[in-house]
Amino acid sequence: MRLLVTGGAGFIGANFVQDAVRDGASVTVLDALTYAGSRESLAPVADRIRLVEGDVCDAALVSSLTADADAVVHFAAETHVDNALADPAPFVQSNVVGTFTVLEAVRRHGVRLHHISTDEVYGDLPLDDPARFTENTPYNPSSPYSSTKAAADLLVRAWVRSYGVHATLSNCSNNYGPYQHVEKFIPRQITNVLTGRRPKLYGAGANVRDWIHVDDHNAAVRRILADGKAGQTYLIGAQCEQNNLTVMRTLLRLMGRDPDDFDHVTDRAGHDLRYAIDPSTLTDELGWKPVHTDFEDGLRNTIDWYRANESWWGPLKEQVEANYQERGQ
Repeated sequence: MRLLVTGGAGFIGANFVQDAVRDGASVTVLDALTYAGSRESLAPVADRIRLVEGDVCDAALVSSLTADADAVVHFAAETHVDNALADPAPFVQSNVVGTFTVLEAVRRHGVRLHHISTDEVYGDLPLDDPARFTENTPYNPSSPYSSTKAAADLLVRAWVRSYGVHATLSNCSNNYGPYQHVEKFIPRQITNVLTGRRPKLYGAGANVRDWIHVDDHNAAVRRILADGKAGQTYLIGAQCEQNNLTVMRTLLRLMGRDPDDFDHVTDRAGHDLRYAIDPSTLTDELGWKPVHTDFEDGLRNTIDWYRANESWWGPLKEQVEANYQERGQ
């Protein structure tokens, strides 16, 4: 299969590209190579892909690349909530206008599309409620990030209904694993320890996330791409709910530190309380199940990757911490 992968030099996209290439796909990556994407994330398969540096909002470029593809996998997005709160404009451009641009390209050329989204479009759940998000949960986004992703999802659904675009959607819970930018929670704490800094925890750390290894996410995307029903939304999650305090203490213990050796910092504005995914549609229809079901083992492997790859994350670290310091976090 000839794949066009937008945002394929970012965290989840780069892992997807590496897996797809190893399975024999012909891959073109379109990425703006902003701070969140890098050529180095694609180094293991660099000689087997075509990497195009460009903007997902560039209609002529996106159209020309789509014309040569059997399918488009649309990862490209601004994703960091803290950055969205500080400056929402890039999120509207990349997440909304970028998705519109991709939709028009696949409509023009009759190409299959899979659109990657987030569970954050559903808002949050009470901490003491056993309910989980399903495909029928109403959208209730809380941040500029999640609201732009919700808008993108609705555009995809509209293009399916109005124009017959052959598209599927997936909304996934929090990912972790190799190549995740050090601005994100888990790699930030790992690299803080590795650089002699104290880890930082928002507020009391009671916020719950449903964690999934990036490889499990991408395996689900590939199953959907192969056999998913046009117009269907699939929720991807490993049913691994952990509050941030527990994740922090687990990381510190695995790294040989006192589990309480961290600082509490100012909480994020409008911080969602709890995310939880019901992936039963994906499991029942397509037979997907997560492989990385031992969260502690997954964290241990992730720590090992960051220990071994300081050359990848080291150049990013100082600026990230400077940005957090400006925000008192």
